[in-house]
Amino acid sequence: MSRTHSAPSRFSTAAAAAGLAVAAGAGAVAYGAFIERHWFDIRDESLAILPPGSAPFTVLHLSDIHLSPGQGKKIRWLRELASLQPDLVVNTGDNLSHPEAIAPLLEALGPLMDFPGVFVPGSNDYFAPSFKNPFAYFAGPSKLKTSGRHHPIPLDTDALHAGFGLGGWVNLSNRAQSIPLKGIRFDFSGVDDPHLNRERYAGWPRGSSTQDSAPHVKIAVAHAPYQRVLDHFTADGADLILAGHTHGGQVCLPGYGALVSNCDLPTWRARGLNDWDTQGRTTPVNVSAGIGTARTAPFRFACRPEAVVLTLTAKS
Repeated sequence: MSRTHSAPSRFSTAAAAAGLAVAAGAGAVAYGAFIERHWFDIRDESLAILPPGSAPFTVLHLSDIHLSPGQGKKIRWLRELASLQPDLVVNTGDNLSHPEAIAPLLEALGPLMDFPGVFVPGSNDYFAPSFKNPFAYFAGPSKLKTSGRHHPIPLDTDALHAGFGLGGWVNLSNRAQSIPLKGIRFDFSGVDDPHLNRERYAGWPRGSSTQDSAPHVKIAVAHAPYQRVLDHFTADGADLILAGHTHGGQVCLPGYGALVSNCDLPTWRARGLNDWDTQGRTTPVNVSAGIGTARTAPFRFACRPEAVVLTLTAKS
């Protein structure tokens, strides 16, 4: 007896394809939520910007920790970073994701406060994160700012900054300061969070009439790398700019990269070390992909959380 086999209907084929797509999407979300956002990485970079004859100098760049209570794995990893023994720690803000996170954050960063450090705040050092329509990220930073809670929850920024200060870290919010480290004078200029339009440029520290002829390095520090900020610091002679805020895009397409930068920075610059050009000057800019995530979107995809170690070496 012969049997006939009917071909699968278009409906059943489409349903199977849709089912596979949903399963793949669910798997990607689960991977981003439970694996990659905890898969902490250390990115190494090198720059020859020190005065001739200087010994190598290491900078540990931290950004966008977005700590909430109970994030034990993140806290342990942060404490282990002290084993890197950096010459300087630079924290570019968005440390918090919860009003009760200040004490665990200071515990996590305590071992790193044995080393010199500087910091600037981000918006999530002033206000707890609120829910935002994720599609607002594609509409640009101005729409994103208005898509969340109308009455954000304030955080105890003063307590956070006091904790950093007691640990010896220098607040660079709209301030400039020189710090001698390993025989080199580092001139810092920092701004408060540009994402909140709080930046006010303090210029570079002035100490003496002959200071420009003495060996020194100019480092600018900001949370959000808006183009106006990068233009200002580059035109003003910065040797290096450090920033965060972008989360590296947080959700990226393999082989393509970030889809958004959460500011007016081009998406291909949302993570990494790149040169910024303006008014005939060029300055290297390191944008950290950050360590945490927004509390309302706790996942990463093709964009591991990171701390950055920059090894500064002498100019040839």
